[in-house]
Amino acid sequence: MNNVELLIGGRPAAARGGATFDRIDPFTGEIATRAAAATIEDVDDAAAAAQAAFPAWSALHATERRARLNKAADELAALTPEFVEAGIAETGGTGGWFGFNVMLAASMLREAAGMTTQIGGEVLPSEVPGNYALAVRRPCGVVLGIAPWNAPVILGVRAIAMPLACGNTVVLKASETCPAVHRLIGEAMQRAGLGDGVVNVVTNAPADAPVIVERLIAHPAVRRINFTGSTAVGRKVAQVAGKYLKPVLLELGGKAPLLVLDDADLEAAAAAANFGAFANQGQICMSTERIIADRKIADAFVDKLAARAQTLHAVDPRRQDAVLGSLVSADAAGRVQSLVADAVGKGARLVLGGPLDGALMQPTILDNVTAEMRLYSEESFGPVVAVIRATGDEDAIRIANDSQYGLAASVFSRDTSRALAIAGRIDSGICHVNGPTVHDEANMPFGGVKDSGYGRFGGKAAVAEFTDLRWITVQTAPRHYPF
Repeated sequence: MNNVELLIGGRPAAARGGATFDRIDPFTGEIATRAAAATIEDVDDAAAAAQAAFPAWSALHATERRARLNKAADELAALTPEFVEAGIAETGGTGGWFGFNVMLAASMLREAAGMTTQIGGEVLPSEVPGNYALAVRRPCGVVLGIAPWNAPVILGVRAIAMPLACGNTVVLKASETCPAVHRLIGEAMQRAGLGDGVVNVVTNAPADAPVIVERLIAHPAVRRINFTGSTAVGRKVAQVAGKYLKPVLLELGGKAPLLVLDDADLEAAAAAANFGAFANQGQICMSTERIIADRKIADAFVDKLAARAQTLHAVDPRRQDAVLGSLVSADAAGRVQSLVADAVGKGARLVLGGPLDGALMQPTILDNVTAEMRLYSEESFGPVVAVIRATGDEDAIRIANDSQYGLAASVFSRDTSRALAIAGRIDSGICHVNGPTVHDEANMPFGGVKDSGYGRFGGKAAVAEFTDLRWITVQTAPRHYPF
């Protein structure tokens, strides 16, 4: 069992009064982590520590921030065994999944390090004679990052990397589901020598989350918020942020469509769909939730997809050969199974699937899914994919856009021009041609539209999210005034 303390001002700390909460291993049912349950006083301490660290961190030369962030990437990678152990115990993901998490998270830190010297401005034309006008970006202050459990190292690091590169300090509010994983991120930052208080980590009991989050958002030192998680919770975060007039970046739920046109390479499409639907048990915001297949090729495609998926098996995530582990909880598995039962009861064909075993759920494919079924519109966040049959390109586009979500999408066709034209008409922040819906790179503008949120993580796009744009002028010649 991991024992996890808060990280405030560079020092481990128990919660005021010594309160703790337990995270249960979804596969074994044993206690995975006992973590400090922060109080509002602890939250105030964390925000104050970040505020106290801000002047020195923001004043560092960009090259020094770059060096420290590169060191942080090295320290994060060095903790890979610890991340794997904690991640398996807290979320049921596999060792391979957490190894990938650390690798991409380290890449995000290195990309952020490279961006420290790319935060610039511009000279603007002024109509005032002799007026030299500048638009410059400056750090905004303390950033609150709220990260989820499903890709916890990637998304925990993403919550802090570009804010740090821009010269801000951070409070990371850990997920109640993986407090040990998120606390390890703080440990890596501390080992890298970023500075006491530059990154602070707060863990809290699940029941206290609304109070803790509002207290953090309301704190005068906090100037920006970024949140990754469900649309329902993201909406609440946005409402609280609006109450306090704090800008917020939201990356929320998804119902990613993968369109298989009548001229697609079916083997390539099946491989991408198999990966996109079942990686990490479908617990990824970009997971392929809907396959929209042209009726002309749907039968052949479903056969190819099923042949690939039936080679995958959800097993004990601690097994060395585990490709798929457990879902985050038995309750989550039960909810996903209820979507399957509803679809089958309303006429969908169960192509592949099996009974639940606690939090273990086998890859599941449902064909002939229609709009009357919950699975058509509800985000499953599990290892189940719906095949929806379309009659031509226009119908496929209509179905793809018939969703409240708009995060990731994919189009498969041998005709690239045709596929690009369709990609341009899909309502999503991300669309890949002849590639999987699950795809992330540290320097890309990542984010969605509609109920999938707003704002962009990654590279240059994130600079605008975590800086203030200031207008500064220098009068270089005598100026005329009307009086």
